[in-house]
Amino acid sequence: MMAFPFLLTCFVGMGLRYWLFGTSLAGWFAEQNEIVTPLTSWKRVTEGLSLFNLDRSPYEGDIFHETPLVLRLLNQLNNSFGSSLYILFMLLDLLIAVLLERIAKHHGRYLLQEQARKISEYSTEAQDILLKTNALQITRLIIVAGYLFNPYVVMTCIAKSTAIFNNLAIVSAMLLTLKGNQTWACLWIAVAAYLSFYPIMLVVPAAIFIAQRQGTDLSSPQCISSVMKTVLCTLTSLTALLYISFTLEGSWQFLNSTYGFILSVPDLTPNMGVFWYFFTEMFEHFCLFFLWVFQINAFIYTVPLSIKLRDQPIFLMFMLIALMAIFKSYPSYADCALYLSLIPLWRHVLPQTRNNFIVVCMLMVCSVLAPVLWHLWIYSGSANANFYFAIALVFSTAQIFLVTDLLFAFLRREYDLLHGSKPLIINGKPTEVILE
Repeated sequence: MMAFPFLLTCFVGMGLRYWLFGTSLAGWFAEQNEIVTPLTSWKRVTEGLSLFNLDRSPYEGDIFHETPLVLRLLNQLNNSFGSSLYILFMLLDLLIAVLLERIAKHHGRYLLQEQARKISEYSTEAQDILLKTNALQITRLIIVAGYLFNPYVVMTCIAKSTAIFNNLAIVSAMLLTLKGNQTWACLWIAVAAYLSFYPIMLVVPAAIFIAQRQGTDLSSPQCISSVMKTVLCTLTSLTALLYISFTLEGSWQFLNSTYGFILSVPDLTPNMGVFWYFFTEMFEHFCLFFLWVFQINAFIYTVPLSIKLRDQPIFLMFMLIALMAIFKSYPSYADCALYLSLIPLWRHVLPQTRNNFIVVCMLMVCSVLAPVLWHLWIYSGSANANFYFAIALVFSTAQIFLVTDLLFAFLRREYDLLHGSKPLIINGKPTEVILE
């Protein structure tokens, strides 16, 4: 029953992309700082490929920042597809949509299994918020449609942003984690970390989930052994990828142009993050300290969230993907598009959210005003950096509102399952649940 709507959604989504690739919007999207960054710009990739084909290292300058394996892969794909390269990006988007549908299927099965296992602990007044099989089935179509018609996803595809490779690796890692395939999940987490460094934190929820799936208690020696095996497998895979890169390049110079570029943030081209503005305005002798602060900020939430959500590792993985998109050094629409597309997996918690209207309005306003203020600042000269940064800050704030709201809604539903969805009445007045 789901086959025809799924195929129709994919067909329309691909048709939309095919039509947009034939318009002038493709070139315009490829130049927008909100959509591409120095790390993901296809224009920079073509320059790097030109240097590579001239037997010159693309890592000698400050133009190309992809890894050596990606360099050779893109060179081969560029030679194979030629002027039809846009078809590759369409197919990658379609592949991610298919993987998301598989994720929705396995995640729905996982949620039903967890609900059946804990049903005896739930309140008798929580029947109205229990998950139903039919509702989870429709989620598979919603998540595919939500991805293929997400404006941020469409713009990223049309701009030929290389962030699509990173998103593919993250989605693959998430699916294989849900399947409990430890080796392949570790490999794809390593690939994602190899591409953009930040996804290395996803090894934490993957390790917890796989240990739980093996039926071990989190405090048992077997669980610790499983977690260590997952971490070791991921680090081994990442080390192998780096060594292969070293073998191909003949030096470690690429490290400075890839991970060094991500961590040191030398290119302060404006984007939808906050790094560029702070380090433009900051005194030089404070830069190193705040660079550490900003980079640690992207990772530090892994610890408290892993403690709080240790029994819900897939939701933990989702939260980390969202936080990466917000706090990484060179964010773009491609990063937020991924976790926005994953939200339907937890649409059963959406009734508990409180800021949906505000967040949607903020994101829409930022999406419209960002290119306008960029034009006023760079081309018209009637605005300045403060205007563009204000929009970038609002965009980040909207995402923070969204993530915290989803976390609250998730925890509130967990509370209601245990204590009932109806508020307690004390002295004739309903009580209020406060998240602490």
